Amino acid sequence: MGVLTKKPKTFEVQFSDPNKSAYSGGDKVAGRVIVEVAEVVQISAVKLFGIGCAKVDYNKGKMHCRDEIEYLKYEEVLHLDHQPTDADGSINLRPGNRYEFMFGFELPQAGCLVSSYVGKFGSVQYYVKAVIEKSSQPYAECKRYFEVVEPIDVNTQELMDPVTGAKQKKVTCMFIPDGSVSVSAHIGRKGYCEGEDICIDAQFENSCSRIVVPKAAIIAKHIYRANGRTKEFHKKLTSVRGDHIISGMCDVWQGRVLPVPKLKPTILGCDIIHVDYFLRIYLHIPGSEKLILDLPLVIGTIPYSGMNSRTSSMSSQDSSDTSSTCVSLPSCPPSYSEISQDNRMDSSFIPLLNDYDEDDSPIFMRSSEYHLPPSPPAYTEVHTYI
Repeated sequence: MGVLTKKPKTFEVQFSDPNKSAYSGGDKVAGRVIVEVAEVVQISAVKLFGIGCAKVDYNKGKMHCRDEIEYLKYEEVLHLDHQPTDADGSINLRPGNRYEFMFGFELPQAGCLVSSYVGKFGSVQYYVKAVIEKSSQPYAECKRYFEVVEPIDVNTQELMDPVTGAKQKKVTCMFIPDGSVSVSAHIGRKGYCEGEDICIDAQFENSCSRIVVPKAAIIAKHIYRANGRTKEFHKKLTSVRGDHIISGMCDVWQGRVLPVPKLKPTILGCDIIHVDYFLRIYLHIPGSEKLILDLPLVIGTIPYSGMNSRTSSMSSQDSSDTSSTCVSLPSCPPSYSEISQDNRMDSSFIPLLNDYDEDDSPIFMRSSEYHLPPSPPAYTEVHTYI
């Protein structure tokens, strides 16, 4: 009998339903292993493995942290229908023929798996691996990955409850008190799915001397655990901003819309990888740390079944898409004679309306790039004689 000197001409795993985008606990994974050879060969077996595991691998200082949890382990020896075998169970494969080894197995029940995930320092992956053995030794192998998504229903009572919060921060300048800023916010529920809108009701107050900017963003928090160590990082996914708030004023958001982008669902059931989300509502304060309010979110897979969230949010947005501003107007303007150089804005710095999350330095520019208008003319008395 011929000796296998070349890799198989064709060796691949095909799923029965190629259009199926994801599997869940209890689903059946089925398909076939296709083999074609370029010469007559004798193989001892074709084995199939179903594998699913979470892996974490990162460096923490000088320590290499690594851990692994197994969620799926399946093994099967595949057979050909109506295909003769030798006395020792080996199979002869011949050129020009297409050999299909059928397989099928069920995933563990819901609650026993973790959704697929690929991150910076870890992953949760599921795949089918086929191995050709010759003389009981592995010779060739191929893999086909598949997605697992564990269902999270945002219509449960816990995820339907509204979420509220409030925070205040005292601002200082060179250790001298400079007033305070505050934020209070409310969202209608905790659970959302891809494509839904988060409607934010919030109030921002600014009693410090600086111009502040209200913003909101969806933040993903990734946590990896291994060897008793934890590595965590945050990533901003999408954001919305409001108008600048000058000193002594406030700003109100009524149904400010923040769409939920395409996201992997929240991962809570894995001991070494945790992926969570929260809505960060914050005030950018030049020359000071931001005032941050975090409201917890759960990204699910089964959408909200009540009134269409987009319709609701759009109507709310139409009613108040732009934030309203609380303004205290003076009773009457001062006379020209009361305006002195001492009461004018300090000409050393003039505030700009641009700010950056990455840089908390004051948003000022030198006055050489900006020109103040000339002083107003003085009042004169006009006498009319008849």
